[in-house]
Amino acid sequence: MDLTIEKLVYGGDGLARLPADERGRRKTVFLPFVLEGEQVDAALVQQKSEFARARVRRVLHPSPARVDPHCPYFTRCGGCHYQHAAYEHQLEVKAAILKETLARIAKLQLGTELQVHPSPPWNYRNRTRLRVNSSPFALGYYRFASHSLLAVEECPISSPLINRVIAALWQLGRTGKVPDGIAEIEFFANAEDTRLLLQLYVAEGGMNPSLAEELSAALVEALPEVAGVTCFRAEPASHAPRSEALTQLKQGAGELTYHTGHGDYRVSAGAFFQVNRYLTDELVKIVTSGREGRIALDLYAGVGLFAMPLARSFERVIAVESSQTSHSDLRYNSPENVRAVHATTEQHLEKFSDTPGLVVVDPPRGGLGEAVAQALGRLQAPRLTYVSCDPATLARDLRVLSVAGYVIEQAHLVDLFPQTFHLESVFQLVRK
Repeated sequence: MDLTIEKLVYGGDGLARLPADERGRRKTVFLPFVLEGEQVDAALVQQKSEFARARVRRVLHPSPARVDPHCPYFTRCGGCHYQHAAYEHQLEVKAAILKETLARIAKLQLGTELQVHPSPPWNYRNRTRLRVNSSPFALGYYRFASHSLLAVEECPISSPLINRVIAALWQLGRTGKVPDGIAEIEFFANAEDTRLLLQLYVAEGGMNPSLAEELSAALVEALPEVAGVTCFRAEPASHAPRSEALTQLKQGAGELTYHTGHGDYRVSAGAFFQVNRYLTDELVKIVTSGREGRIALDLYAGVGLFAMPLARSFERVIAVESSQTSHSDLRYNSPENVRAVHATTEQHLEKFSDTPGLVVVDPPRGGLGEAVAQALGRLQAPRLTYVSCDPATLARDLRVLSVAGYVIEQAHLVDLFPQTFHLESVFQLVRK
């Protein structure tokens, strides 16, 4: 069937309408790897009561913004969604999705210009995580819309060093030097892309500890850029890491020093740090520049990316982080006027009674949630800066914060994730 793409939606799909049914209703249909305005020949792959999904068989009338993808795995790999669009157009799409999401969920129309901060579109990731297949050996991502492994030998959105180490691991794997039992491998490179940490996620009972130590030693010896290897236990179902590493399965360094224009940070294996190696300084500048006062409250603080520069312009900074690994780095990185608190944001706000001059929040994709957003409203801080990686949860939280009296002073789209639908934004709010 022929379909015309109306727009792109968050998640990477394009939205079109099926022909009208007997009641005159036109069901919404979602298709990947299309652009707005395109006419495509499509085949339905799933029918639900409220919507349908389809795949493109042929693009009949392509958008002027359509380009050839840079990666040989594009459309098969689930990692990227926009490689068929010129980078300038990707930014336009993300800006439109952010504005539409705010209007639809939060009933907010931006009264200020959305400032867009682009990134170099390739080799920008300093952190990449690949799944591992043991027999035969393979590294890769999930296939698009699947939980099966797609073997990849390069990743053009990852840094050059990460790609070199991926190639070296393939060589080790092909010669049988990577033992069974590894579920995933994560690569984390420093700012200069000269040193790298490897994190091996090992299923419970899936790997002999002596073999893990042998592999770790072999990796450090064979790859001079690898500063260290740390093994983590992986949950049997999700392979998500537990909070602590297997300390007996470490080789070399357990942390890197990450240099930025705002300071140097210790980042340990398993700690959170922003993934775009080009825009870290820009993000920090947007969040902290021009802010000063008596107390700043930095929630979901990580290793202190924002707390350190805020400490230069505030008398006191209270930085709250729930991860033990990130909190340890936060304490190490913090100057004397930063108090590093090991707690969840919810736990800390239950006991916090002061009124800070600035609150910075950088929550995970799930956002703040209603309870935290309401608690922040009760603090009545004159300024609140929200760093978001999900426009839907951002819009939900902004709706609560607007009821508490906050209005948007500045809005920034910081493109930390080119070629993907993921969308980072910074909203600076002030109380009326």
